[in-house]
Amino acid sequence: MLKIAALVIVVLLVAVLVVAATRPDTFQVQRSASIKAPPEKIYALINDFRHWGSWSPYEKKDPAMKRTLSGAESGKGAVYQWDGNNQVGSGRMEIAEASPARQITIKLDFIRPFEGHNIAEFVIAPRDDHSTQVTWAMHGPSPYVAKLMGLFFNMDTMIGRDFEDGLSNLKALAEG
Repeated sequence: MLKIAALVIVVLLVAVLVVAATRPDTFQVQRSASIKAPPEKIYALINDFRHWGSWSPYEKKDPAMKRTLSGAESGKGAVYQWDGNNQVGSGRMEIAEASPARQITIKLDFIRPFEGHNIAEFVIAPRDDHSTQVTWAMHGPSPYVAKLMGLFFNMDTMIGRDFEDGLSNLKALAEG
């Protein structure tokens, strides 16, 4: 009986590992919000890391987080490094491209709790009703460990919830 139980456990474990290996090699998380503010106002809040403390959901997860700004003051070449608790970890982001009032692309490097190298993008699009559609997306490679974790945790939901909170904060700030 013990041999059968051990065999069943081994078979289940192998099945989980095989299923994880078949998951996609990349991931993408994306959320959007409509904000009643001009694109230029929203762009300025995203393009300058000094403003992130007023809307980024990660800032609120660790108010004692150490932050370092370097490089350009805003736009391409602006750098934000952080080192915080286990909810925010540590890492570095750098604005790689900035198209005024249209799009901001950020190179995002996580160091802790897991190493990861991703791209975050903010697309800012004016609408006919005088609102602005803001889309926050992140994409990158999905290494095997992330594929395995994805079987037990819905990363889109976890990260997406943070994006929704951030966009809601950005909306309140831009509309206020």
